[in-house]
Parts: sequence; C-alpha cells; structure tokens
Amino acid sequence: MPEPVTFRRDHNVGVVTVDNPPVNAISNAVRTGLIAKLAEAKADAGIAAVVLACAGRTFMAGADITEFGKPPKSPSTLDVVAAIEQVGKPVVAALHGTPLGGGLELALACHFRVAAPGTRLGQPEIKIGVIPGAGGTQRLPRLVGLEKALAMILTGDPIAAPDALAHGLVDEIVEGDVTAAAVAFAKKVVAEKRPLVLARDRNEKLANVDRAKFDELAAGYLKRGKGLLAPMAAIEAIRNALDLPIDDALRREWALFLELLRSEQAKSQRHIFFAEREAAKISGIAADVKPREIKRAAVIGAGTMGGGIAMCFANAGIPVTVVEMSAEALARGLDTVAKNYRSTAARGGLAPEDAERRIGLIQGAADMAATADADIVIEAVFETMDVKRQVFSALDRVAKPDAVLATNTSYLDVNAIARATARPASVVGMHFFSPANLMRALEVVRGAETAPDVLATAVAVGRKIGKAPAVVGVCHGFVGNRIQRLRTVEAERVLIEGALPHEVDAAMTEFGFPMGPLAAGDLAGLDISWSMRKAQGLRAEIADALCERGRYGQKTGKGFYRYEPGSRAPKPDPEVEALIVETSARLGVARRSIDRQEIVERLLFPVINEGARVLDEGIAARPGDIDVIWVFGYAFPPWRGGIMHWADTVGLKHVCDRLTEFAARTGDERHQPAPLLARLAAEGKGFES
Repeated sequence: MPEPVTFRRDHNVGVVTVDNPPVNAISNAVRTGLIAKLAEAKADAGIAAVVLACAGRTFMAGADITEFGKPPKSPSTLDVVAAIEQVGKPVVAALHGTPLGGGLELALACHFRVAAPGTRLGQPEIKIGVIPGAGGTQRLPRLVGLEKALAMILTGDPIAAPDALAHGLVDEIVEGDVTAAAVAFAKKVVAEKRPLVLARDRNEKLANVDRAKFDELAAGYLKRGKGLLAPMAAIEAIRNALDLPIDDALRREWALFLELLRSEQAKSQRHIFFAEREAAKISGIAADVKPREIKRAAVIGAGTMGGGIAMCFANAGIPVTVVEMSAEALARGLDTVAKNYRSTAARGGLAPEDAERRIGLIQGAADMAATADADIVIEAVFETMDVKRQVFSALDRVAKPDAVLATNTSYLDVNAIARATARPASVVGMHFFSPANLMRALEVVRGAETAPDVLATAVAVGRKIGKAPAVVGVCHGFVGNRIQRLRTVEAERVLIEGALPHEVDAAMTEFGFPMGPLAAGDLAGLDISWSMRKAQGLRAEIADALCERGRYGQKTGKGFYRYEPGSRAPKPDPEVEALIVETSARLGVARRSIDRQEIVERLLFPVINEGARVLDEGIAARPGDIDVIWVFGYAFPPWRGGIMHWADTVGLKHVCDRLTEFAARTGDERHQPAPLLARLAAEGKGFES
C-alpha cells in the first residue's frame, strides 16, 4: 500500500499531501504520517512555508469511522494539531470538498486557510452525540465569533466557502488547482513577511462579547436539544473560550469529549450513523449492479406530497416536471412550492438566488405525455388502488422504455400496481414521509419483479436527494406504517383505559419525541387517517368520533385539542375529555390512573414486537433499517438509537414480560411476544445479534 501522507518541495514551500481515499479520513496511519512529514518540513532549513493539502475529492472529511468505539491509538488528532502549530513556519491549509470535524480542526490549527469555491466546512460532531475534541470549540470562535461558532457547532450543519470567507474562517477563495493556489498564497505570505498568529492566540472576536445575547442564543439551542447531553457540553466548552485560559479550556474540551464519547447517547447516535449507511446496502443483488443515470425527473400529482417530492429533486439540482390533470390544482401546487422556497429565503435559510434557481427547475404540465423525457417518474396521487393503477397504465404508454416508474404509496400492494404495466421490472416503491421536502426517511419497496438496477437506482436517487433510504419488502404498510399502526391503536387504548390526551403526549415528549402522537395527528389532519380506516373497514373509537363531529385537528381549530385562532399551541378540551370518559363507560371499561412509564411501554413495546415480526418475515433486512425509518420518518429520538436499538438497551426479556402482561389484560394476540422476540429474550440476546 502506498503511504497515505507524502511530502514534496515546490521551491521554498513544502507540500504535505494526504491521500487516503475515499474521503481522506484521519486514520491512525494518516495521523502518524502527518506528524512525520510535518517534522521533516520543520527540520528542512530550505523550507520557508508549508501547505497542508489532500488528494482526491475532498480535504480531510473527519475521523476514520472504522476506529469509532475502539480504544484510541497514538498519535491522536490532538498530537497532529500540536505538530502543525509547532512547525514554526507559515502553514496554509488547501481546502476543497468537505473539511469536516477533525479535518476542519486540523485546518484551524494552520496559520491560514484558502478554499476552492465549492468547499463546505463544518463541525458535525453534535450529530453523533459528541463535541469537537481537538480544539474546535476554542479555535473556531476565535476566528468566526461566538454567534457563528455556536450555530456551526450546535447544529452541525456545514457552511459554504463564501460564508466562511465573510466570517474569517478562510482567508481567500481560490480558483483552479487549490494546492497550487495554496502554494502561491504561501509564497506571498513569506514574501510579505506577514505576521504569524495562530487561531488559538487570536482574541479580538472574543472581546466585548454581549453575554446576555450569548446566553439567549445558548438557551435556544438547549431548548431544541432537550434531553441531549452534547448541546450542554458544547455550550459549556464554547463559554470556556471566554472564561478560561486557552490551555485550560482545551483540556476541559477534551475531558467533555471523552465523557460524551462513552455515553449511551453517543453510542446510540453512532448506531444510527452506521445504520443509515448499512441501510443503503441492498441485500440480494450482485455487487456489479449499477444504478441508471437520472438527469430528469417527473412527479404525478401537485398536492402536498407531490410538491414536496418535486422540491427534493430541485434541491439536488435535478430538473423535475410536475403533472396534474387539473390546471387549477397544478397552479395551486406550484404556487405553494414557490411560496415555501421564498419564505425559507426570507427567514435566511436559503439565498434568494438559490430559491429562484430551484423554483426554476420545477415545471408544470397538464398532460401525462410531459413525462416522456423523464428518467424517473414518481406517482404521488390519492391513496386508492384504482387511481394508482390508472396512472401506471397511462405511464406505461408514454414513459420511455428505460424509465424507472415509482409509486409513493404508503400502504398499497406495489406488485398489484406494477401489474398495471407491461414492464413490472421497472416499477418500484418510493415511499416518502410527509412533509417530503423535510423528512429524510425513504422506504424503497422491492416488488416481486423489480429489476436489480431499478432498485439500485431508487436507493441512489434517494441518497442524491438527501434521503436516508431503506429497502423494504411488500406488505400492507411496509415497515414504517405497519408498525406505526400499533402505536396508534395503543394510544386509543390507553385513552379508553384512563389516560387523557395531554397525559399521553406528555409521556412521549418526555421520552424524547418532539411532539406527542395525538398532537401530531391534529397537525397532520385526523381526517386523513379516518378516510384510510374507512377504506380498510377499520375503526378507532375516539379519533373517528372526533372526525364525525368535524374535529379534524389544527385545520378546523379542534381535534384531540382545541386551538386558539392563529395559534398552533394545543390546549386540553373538556369536550374531548368528556367524550373519552363516555366512550370508556359505553365499552364497559373502568378507568384507572396510568403513569408515564406505562404509557411509553404500552405505545412502544407493541411496535418493537411488530418490528420483530417484520424482521422474521424478511420485510426488513436489518433491525438498523427499522431504526433508520423510525428516526428519520417518525422523529424517534436519535439519542435513543431507534426503536429496535432502544429495545436492546431496555432488555428484550423486560419487553417480552411486559407484552405478556399486556396480552393478558387486552386479550389482543398482537401483544403476544413474536417468535423472534421471545427466542432472543430467552437466549439473553438483542436484535443486533
């Protein structure tokens, strides 16, 4: 194997280059090589400056994920940071691609940073339950200021090169070969005898800080990260930049990093990190199967879901045509999309020119023939089999022969939909979660005849448009909605047995969900689920009674809760509480007090049980796939690792025992422990085994 770090001379500039594909992860070999080559540059009297560069598609994009959870190896990233700062000559980082995490921290240790135009820089550690551990919480605020550092570290979202330049994170944006440009920049630094001030020694942006504003911003991040350890630690570490000498603050940062690294939250978030990557791997197809090239997309339906899906493609720079038979509905849908983009730009979430560019990528049409040049067509019409089969029959006549035909159905039989065409091998399910432009979960449904390259294309497209795809099999509701239904049923049951809506929702938000299931139902619209239940011959005593009274949720100002005009804040409603008590009496149920722990177990343990059945039937390939769907589709708290991972942490024996108790109380056979769950519990194992 070639050395992952090399050293060469360009006249009086030494160039240290990392070449560790695919993303130049900072592995032990890279760290060792960096220290050796930096020492070589330091010792060479003919070298006046050093450039730290990377080959391939990106500057160092963070730690080597294969080392996660393993005992640390020396040298550490901290040692490399020290080596950079001790070179004693100007050090220039040549940034391109995505300098993230430890990669950005190494760049922060350099005296100067130049970046290619498309570079995106970030500290995403918070997303896996930790904080920067190699000085990011100290050097970043000194370069960009506290407010920008808070935003970068507490959200984990990267920033673009122009933003980095404006805030002082990079010194210059350069065109062409970034390494050559960095060498030229380094020569200029030497020629001009620029003062060499390390980021750790720069305090001008920490002077005259408005402490009250800092505390206000910090409180906002803590509120959004309720229950999470990492945001609290990050804010403490950043505040230390103001209150402690730099070396003391760095030592405290490292201690906080190690403490978080060993926490259950970080372990759970690492689980989701790896599970998302595993979910994109398709079992049962040959390794050499390649996805089809997707240059243009089409979406059938301009409603909320169709518009959201179109936005996903536009966000990824893929032109998309939205087809709607009604000119009025088409205009309304396109207008909603444009309003969404422009309101995002008005809030500062998107540059106005980016918003207009994305709007321009979405075209409307009132004729199915407009899909003829699309490489992928996604149907997003009403959830009725007859309507969907009509759409696919029409698509079969107009779509080009190698087009991927996808249905966004959330419940229906993908095989039956595929049979409406003469090319069932081209049909695949792509179940987006609502709102489609925001939720990252994507169930890629493998039909009985779906071609391997069609399946691979759906997964590849999902990743390209920013989703977390998981391949699932065909059954009613697939994975997500099939097991989600159990939570809905149990929410009704605990209401009838004695709980009130605000008690159910409080238990679930305390557990970590951003919103309780009943308030979430009000937000989505109770009439949507009502119409689906009626189509399937099902009934939910309380939710259906609410709908029969015209209480559809926020849209009507009344649902499980009441809503003041112009407010989304749910308020308990005595009318609903009376309805629940009357329902209990009518069904002959003696109401009792139900504590929050029981509510959580009643709503989630049956979900785990159904997840076990889904795994046993092969509808989901891995427990981690279910976790990905629940974290990114149903807002299951990521710091608990997903529903199946959480079950392992609780202990499957406890889950089994409680389900047996529930079955005795309810008489519902679905509460009986699934065979896989019972076997694993008896063997003392978890789903991950």
